Amino acid sequence: MSKDGVLQKKKTSSGFHFVAGLGSGVASAFLLQPADLLKTRVQQNQSTSLRQALRGILDGPSPIRQLWRGTLPSTIRTGLGSALYFGLLNKMRQSLATAAANASGTSVASSSSALPKLGNLANLSTGALARVAAGFVLNPITVLKVRYESTQYSYTSLMGAARDVFAKEGARGFFAGFGATAVRDAPYAGLYVLIYEQSKTYLGTASSAAAAAAAAAAASSGSESLAEKIPPTMTSSATINFVSGLVAAMSATTLTNPFDAIKTRLQLAPGKYRNMFQAAQMMLKHEGIQSMFYGLSLRIGRKAISSALTWTVYEEFIRRAERAMNV
Repeated sequence: MSKDGVLQKKKTSSGFHFVAGLGSGVASAFLLQPADLLKTRVQQNQSTSLRQALRGILDGPSPIRQLWRGTLPSTIRTGLGSALYFGLLNKMRQSLATAAANASGTSVASSSSALPKLGNLANLSTGALARVAAGFVLNPITVLKVRYESTQYSYTSLMGAARDVFAKEGARGFFAGFGATAVRDAPYAGLYVLIYEQSKTYLGTASSAAAAAAAAAAASSGSESLAEKIPPTMTSSATINFVSGLVAAMSATTLTNPFDAIKTRLQLAPGKYRNMFQAAQMMLKHEGIQSMFYGLSLRIGRKAISSALTWTVYEEFIRRAERAMNV
């Protein structure tokens, strides 16, 4: 009970948000690893097309195994990254939502979301800060993953890759490309959360309006409609969340792809590219503006599905857990 006698719903702990993020991240990383590997191959060399990269793998030995090369670092990076990201994001959002609710006396729930409803600026800033923090912690795994997937290195194990990086570049080598990663991930994550929440609000309103119109039509015709008796289900919420995830990921990915292309070059050849500005200058000078968008189609496809899947699974974990807690 709250102070004014209103029954308060139980909320999941921060630890559960960490676990939910871990599970959703591991699942999406494993399913989409072939797309991530092909993106790395395309970005490493301007003369390699998606078709050539795919043909090179399929014509070689053990093509299925090669398509999932780098799965372990991908699942570790994405799983732990999602766990850290969602754990931090939830903590930030709950703190801001609670403060806003205490100040205004309003509820913090949102329609199709298991997460608190915030303003645009709060969505943008919390998404950006949580992603950069998680990215810093996991950048060493990202470096190993990119090099393991690339044909420029002949690593046979993650430990061997780690020893080689440390021996040649020291501890600093594990943070190659972090500047470009942060510049890419901060706006991406901020824009994603902002567009995601706005899309959910729009689609939720449209869905409610359509349901109300159907009910009114049924009532005017004197017949009963099943829609009048059944409230919006978790399935409809999941659909709204998934579509919103696709829209948000496609928009944010297109706007931030240049930073992803620069980050890949820095992580593959830190000796050639000293920093992100020099890398951008060299890429534009020798390869043109198109070099900023190498791998965009793959990244859009992977990011759109990955983000939509990860966020939908994560929100459903939270929703189902809180529903069970409040039965």
